[in-house]
Amino acid sequence: MSDPLLRIAEALERLAPAPLATPDLSGEACVWHTVPDRLEPGARVDIGLLIGVDRSRDTLLTNTRHFAAGLPANNALLWGARGMGKSSLVKAVHAQVRAEGFDLKIVELNREDLPSVGRLLGHLRGTDARFILFCDDLSFAQDDQHYKSLKAVLDGGIEGRPENVVFYATSNRRHLMPREMIDNERQAGINPGEAVEEKVSLSDRFGLWLGFHPCTQDDYLAMIRGYMAAHGVTLPEDQLWSQAIEWQATRGGRSGRVAWQFFCDLAARHGVRVS
Repeated sequence: MSDPLLRIAEALERLAPAPLATPDLSGEACVWHTVPDRLEPGARVDIGLLIGVDRSRDTLLTNTRHFAAGLPANNALLWGARGMGKSSLVKAVHAQVRAEGFDLKIVELNREDLPSVGRLLGHLRGTDARFILFCDDLSFAQDDQHYKSLKAVLDGGIEGRPENVVFYATSNRRHLMPREMIDNERQAGINPGEAVEEKVSLSDRFGLWLGFHPCTQDDYLAMIRGYMAAHGVTLPEDQLWSQAIEWQATRGGRSGRVAWQFFCDLAARHGVRVS
């Protein structure tokens, strides 16, 4: 081969690099990243620390057990008040089902990586393990078209969702779209009814809807007591009540997240490390 042809062949090799290796699917909890495609270890949550979400916990746990056992199961949308443990519940349910002996894995997909969901499903399809594909804080803006590809993955398309994958998502919005986005379609669309239906139909592809609402003061204090018991922190009840109520007042509300933030401050003042 002459030198010019050799240089052309080398240039083509650089423009068309070798295919990327298949991501390691051996981990039980992973986060999907792109550029390059890879899976990195994720965190676990103890289901015993979740207070005030008993009904949602039991419903999601039953659905997940069915899926892990190879039975029919629904995609699940956990929606509602912020800071009430939606994402923590998904991770805690996964950990609980694994503790019961099922080979169930969870892969978290970041919202900005939704365009790569087809590649991710290609890696998960056909493996022996069963996967929860989890997207936290899923929502779409006015000009965001990613929801169309996600619709086909959830329920439709030629390939669709693999049998060994179930999709769980959390969102502050019940229909995943901002209210003004739906209202704009009603006002400006040529056929406003069809335009609205197209956008809200994404949430219809979740067979299981679990609503989360602001917690009561009793639940808020129970959450803090649960964290204290788990980490060995003690405080007289009258001091706990006054300090916890003052903390929630400075935050303008109460939630599971506010309870955890108060506990972190309390643990630090007692010299207790929290993992």
